[in-house]
Amino acid sequence: MKNGVYSILKARFLVNEDATKNWRFIVFLILLAILMIANEHRYDQKIFRIAELTSEVKELRSEFVDKRSALMKLKMESTVSEKMIERKIFPSSVPPQKIKVKKPVEKSFFQKIWQ
Repeated sequence: MKNGVYSILKARFLVNEDATKNWRFIVFLILLAILMIANEHRYDQKIFRIAELTSEVKELRSEFVDKRSALMKLKMESTVSEKMIERKIFPSSVPPQKIKVKKPVEKSFFQKIWQ
């Protein structure tokens, strides 16, 4: 037991005759650790990007609501009539009338033949 701990502390497993297997495993572990660190870094970048985009979406949504309310105000009849009065165009005193157009009744094939 004591001899095994001393051999690990003195790193004899790195200079033995089968040290190439140990070195391969150590290099594999180092590459795996580098890969995990890089993956964690990319994950953090994506989290920051998502937070940034979420705040941008909130800003754009509030701007959209503001613009929509301004548009609704501009579309109101009172606002339009005020703008037209400035141009000397006044609202009509006669209310509009609905025009109905009747389509001619389509005759069936047999009715067309008998005429």
